[in-house]
Amino acid sequence: MKIDGFQSTIDNRQSEIDNSMSPLYFSRIREVAARELDGEMMIMSARDSTLFNLNELGTIIWQAADGATSLEDIVAQKICVEFEVEPAEALKDAESFVRELAEHGILRLSDQPLKKIDD
Repeated sequence: MKIDGFQSTIDNRQSEIDNSMSPLYFSRIREVAARELDGEMMIMSARDSTLFNLNELGTIIWQAADGATSLEDIVAQKICVEFEVEPAEALKDAESFVRELAEHGILRLSDQPLKKIDD
């Protein structure tokens, strides 16, 4: 049995999957009501009136949503620097978070940098 070789193959495939993933860029939608209160963001979706109360991590991601910086860079430069968290786990959680906000019409997602929309 070559369990070590098998594990190595799995690790190599996982690495290929990670390396082949497209970067994720995101920006805030202009038609969203958002206010910061005590370091946390309150955001209401114009599409379905869902109200979100973002914690400190969510607020950091929301404030960094410039459309030009990838989610991976935001996680590496802002989340992992400030909090003790594994980069892969933080990125997975952050991606779920931004995709949920996008489903409610709060964020716009792209696999390429987005042009800035004037406020």
